[in-house]
Formats: sequence, structure tokens, C-alpha cells
Amino acid sequence: MSEILSVDICVIGAGSGGLTVAAGASQLGASTVLIERGEMGGDCLNFGCVPSKALLAAAHAADAARNARRFGIVTSAPETDFAAVHRHVHGVIGAIAPNDSEERFTGLGVNVIRASARFTAPDTVEAGGRHIRARRFVIATGSSAFVPPIPGLDRTPYLTNETIFDLTERPAHLLVIGGGPIGCELAQAHRRLGAAVTVLEAAAILPKDDPELVDILRMRLKADGIDLREGAKVVRVERRGAGVAVALTRDGAEQVIEGSHLLVAVGRRANLRDLNLEAAGIAHTAQGVTVDAGLRTANRRVYAIGDAAGGYQFTHNAGYQAGVVIRNALFRLPAKIDTRAMPWVTYTSPELAHVGMSETEAKEKHGAIRILRWSFAENDRAQAERATEGFVKAVVTKRGHILGATIVGARAGEMIQLWTLAIGQKLKIGAIANMIAPYPTFGEASKRAAGSFYTAALFSERTKKIVRFLARFG
Repeated sequence: MSEILSVDICVIGAGSGGLTVAAGASQLGASTVLIERGEMGGDCLNFGCVPSKALLAAAHAADAARNARRFGIVTSAPETDFAAVHRHVHGVIGAIAPNDSEERFTGLGVNVIRASARFTAPDTVEAGGRHIRARRFVIATGSSAFVPPIPGLDRTPYLTNETIFDLTERPAHLLVIGGGPIGCELAQAHRRLGAAVTVLEAAAILPKDDPELVDILRMRLKADGIDLREGAKVVRVERRGAGVAVALTRDGAEQVIEGSHLLVAVGRRANLRDLNLEAAGIAHTAQGVTVDAGLRTANRRVYAIGDAAGGYQFTHNAGYQAGVVIRNALFRLPAKIDTRAMPWVTYTSPELAHVGMSETEAKEKHGAIRILRWSFAENDRAQAERATEGFVKAVVTKRGHILGATIVGARAGEMIQLWTLAIGQKLKIGAIANMIAPYPTFGEASKRAAGSFYTAALFSERTKKIVRFLARFG
């Protein structure tokens, strides 16, 4: 007879969200089981955020060396030791891994089970020959790369974000299907490390971002030497010698392009298939588990967070949702998710960051709005670092309520945090305009953009008349 464990909370999935729930619950005194069939740390640590940013760091270093002459520094052309880059990427993973390890969580009092999990009843999960009964369950199984049904793909070698970081030799010519954040980041990283790169996107790259700011990044990708083919519908792929070939239609004509490696980066799908959700009465779709505003499923014992719950597929979203679940499941507080201030960043060079409403969304909801801009070319720190491409764009109501912001440029991911705070705390534009920003910083661009809200009124003829009138009194 299999072992039966009765606990307060059972977390399925040891990615960012699951680890946060498990650590928080255990340290708050709840008996906790954490189930993970793969790598501790999930996609973010092993195949996503961490390795991709480590690879981008190497690519940025190569680009900095290549362009050092603009600062008066004479260097030879950088040479890429791709095996050493591979060691760097996996060294970064190894440095962070102890924080997410089984040993650490066992030390926190969590019962870690390394096995697949499946529901056998509304209140029971089976994993590794043990049955876990819990007052509350949290599904945090994340997502995996979606592989589209492209003819010939099942007979052609291809990479996803789960395998590309295993390469120890630089691709001669990397073909990337998909122009979303993953596709753009990995395309630029490999190009700057010396590979030829072609990106194939059926529509336009980064379709969820403001097209005005995407244009800046598009020009940079092309300037880097990436063959960017938008409006390209892939119709079939095949093995071609030691490499691959992709047939596509573009502007009504068929083209065939050959490369050494193929990366498929067309989105992600929630990992739900093996959970036997029907046995627990949990509703779900192809996008993820169906949850309410408190992240509770149709089974009142069960919550779902992160990619498994659909919605925003960001590590920081999973961490945020973990906090909501802890408040709901352990403290019985009526916590609900609020995504008004959910930021996201594409970590290309320049970076592209966004939070809140886009210009189009704001016009649809509020009608008359104001758009505030400030160019990096007007920022002294950007001039000093020769990083003048890009600008800050903020969307506000006529009364100065901040609705959204998008930034393209150096350190955009750091700069967007100010706007995230402002939207989350419902601050008006004056709060940023009146902020004392240290000089010289890139962050001054946000202050200047905010200050432009008042420019027309401040320097109006009416204001001048007031100044002239007050001058009469000495």
C-alpha cells in the first residue's frame, strides 16, 4: 500500500512561482510538499531568463569591444570562443542554482518529491508512489516551448530555448522562426557572437509592443546584420545536407533559405497534459488552467499560478501571483490579482520595456489622452555613453493620471520600474515631474518626459502676463 501524506499545502512545480509559495508556506508554519519532476528552478533558471541573459551579456561584451573605437579605445576584432561562452552561461546557472536547490528547500522544512504528479481525486495527488492529501494545492507547472505543426519539422533537427543553450559550437547560420522576445533576444545574441542570423516572422516582430518604439529596435537588429524577414509565412522545413532549409512565402512568392541550425521560438504552452486535471474537477483550456481573480480553480482546494494559469508568461508575474495565493490560501484574505502595473522587458540592445496601457488601448478607453516623449539624445548620460538611440513615451489623461509607459533604449528595463511604481500606486504625472533625479542619469529622461506635461501651460502667454504683473511689485 502506497504511503499517504496529509499536509496543509502541496505545490506542483518548482519553478519561480512554486518555489516562492513553498518557501513562504513552510516558513509560515504550514506543512508543505513540493513536487518537481524536472530541474529545480524550472524554466527560468535552466532554459529561460538566466541562460538567455547570460548569453546576452557575452554578446554585449563582444559588441562593446567591437565598437570601442567610438570612445577612443583601439582594440582588435573580438574572437568568440563559443565553448567558453557555453561555460559562462552554465556557470551563471550553477551560481544561482543553490538558491533553488532541493537541499535548500529541505532545509526550510519542505518535503521535496522528485517525481511526476497527477490528481487521483479532488483532494489527492499521486507522485512517486506516494499519495498526498492537502487542504490546498497550487499548480505551478510552468510552460514549454510550443512546436507548431510545420510540415517536415518532425523530420528536421531543430532547437528551442530548452536546447539551444547546450550548443558548444557557434552556429554558422542560425535560422529563427518567430520574432517575439525570445526570438529577437537570441537572434541578436548569436549575431553579436559572430553567427549569421535570419529571423522569420509571419507578421511583425514584437507585436505586443508599441510599433513606434519597436521601429527603433528593428533598425538596430538590421544594423547588427540580422536578416529580418517579416511577413514571412513558413510553409515547410527539411534537412538539407548537414544543415536545414526553410521554405516560406513572402509578398506572394516562395523563397527557400538554408542555414546550419534552426531555432523555433513561436510561443509557449502550459504544462498540464499529465496532471489528470479532470479527476480533480479542474477546468482548463489550451492556454492554461481556468482561474478566478484570486487564482482559484473550479476546485476550491486548488490554485494555479504563473504560466500554468495562462495570462502573462513572466517570471515576475509568477512571483507576484505566489504572494496572492499565500494571502488567500494561508491567511484567508480576499486577495485578487491586479495587472494594471505588470511590466515586461525585451532584453535586446536597445532594451524595450513597457507597463500599463498602450497608446491604442488608452485611446479606446479614455478617448482624449496626452502622449509625453523624451529622447535619449536629449539626455546627457546617454550622450556620454554614446547610447542615444531611443526615447521614453508616457501615456496620460488630460488631468495627468498615468496610464502607461514604454521605453526603448539603454537600461530601459531599469527605468520602467519608476513608471511601474507610479501606475501601481496611482500617482499622477506631477509626482515624477517633481522628483529630484540625480545628474547625470538615464532616469532623468523619465523626469523630463513627465515635466513636458506642464511645458505648454508653464510657458504660455497667460503665465508670462502673470510674471509681468507680479514684477510691478518689486
